[in-house]
Amino acid sequence: MSGTLGIDFGTSNSAAGICLNGKPHLIPLEDQAQTMPTAVFFDFEAREMRVGAQASDALLRGDDGRYMRGLKSLLGTRLIRESRMLLGERMDFLDIIARFLRCVKDRAEAQSGQTFTHALSGRPVRFHSEDEGRNAQALVDLTECYQRAGFEEVRFMNEPEAAALANRDVLAPGDLGLVVDIGGGTSDFTLFRQQGGTGIEILSSYGVRVGGTDFDRRLSIARVMPQLGMGSPIRHAFGNDTHIAPNAIFNDLATWAKIPFLYTQDTIRAAKDLQKYAVHDKRLARLVKVLEEELGHDLAFAVEAGKIMANTPGVADPVIKVGMLKRNAVLPLPTEMMTKKLSPLANQIGAAAEAALADAKVGPADVTKVIFVGGSSLMQVVEDALTTRLPAAEIHRGAALTAIVDGLAMGSETAF
Repeated sequence: MSGTLGIDFGTSNSAAGICLNGKPHLIPLEDQAQTMPTAVFFDFEAREMRVGAQASDALLRGDDGRYMRGLKSLLGTRLIRESRMLLGERMDFLDIIARFLRCVKDRAEAQSGQTFTHALSGRPVRFHSEDEGRNAQALVDLTECYQRAGFEEVRFMNEPEAAALANRDVLAPGDLGLVVDIGGGTSDFTLFRQQGGTGIEILSSYGVRVGGTDFDRRLSIARVMPQLGMGSPIRHAFGNDTHIAPNAIFNDLATWAKIPFLYTQDTIRAAKDLQKYAVHDKRLARLVKVLEEELGHDLAFAVEAGKIMANTPGVADPVIKVGMLKRNAVLPLPTEMMTKKLSPLANQIGAAAEAALADAKVGPADVTKVIFVGGSSLMQVVEDALTTRLPAAEIHRGAALTAIVDGLAMGSETAF
């Protein structure tokens, strides 16, 4: 039996599902979990590619290999077609994404007993909000990934529209709902009307390239990178003058998708040169250690965990645990600092929600419910940015990590 598989290929997590008796049925891709980390690990010793939690576990164990996460962010950029040698093969990042999607396909087929020749895939409203050329190319790239993964045909549904379909029942007929989908790499919005029966009317969809990994990046630059020498004075080779350490290496180290590109001899050599002339040489020594021991993703996970801790009710003193830099070291995340650093990003998200309403010529007072989905929608600063703009709307939290795949599973029944 062949069919269509609904796939939510996310920046941070992925999931798959089908429609059974008119209802979404999610297919476990890793043990019994409904979602799987969008991560790969090329194990140099076993000479195999691991995906999902197994990839993250291999990284945290210190296995010899190369870890990659956030690959969706490379779609539409020149980096996506850069090739490199991995496990004795030359492959580009389209190949890597395709292999991940092939794993999703194979595991879904093994669990369901079906053969999936077609896919209904989620997509951001805009992959790149400031560059139409990159935005269009990203969809071309993702289509090619599905083809390389073995799907005969793929169609796409805007991710917040899938979440709207899955959450239609929280509205009464005639009500207006605004889906706020804060993913790992983008924030997307769909304004829709509950039509009664099984239908919804999409009034507008809007997207901006700001997501959870941007919040991680902002926190990393604010709290972690100064411990590695960001902003530190560097002496000139001759004389007593100094200049500030270049930001590029620190910005890349704080960006999930760019971390694997830093583990080169040229980058390590540049870091050692900075350490040699650094006024605070111990800080730059930490940078060298991170590059030589390939600890960039360990730091990124620590920042992400600190962000989650800071948004967990009842946690009084959230911290980023950086024991990989210094034994038992922690970096506090006080509320005032979090608000100051992250509010500009949250306000971009709030402004994008306003744009979605403006496109449909709908006023804030007309919105009945704001439906939050996506892992980063749980952040208090994001909720504050939306509730101040839509004070009359009732807040509804959908299934944060599965609302999109629920809608895709429902849509898969009639996608082709």
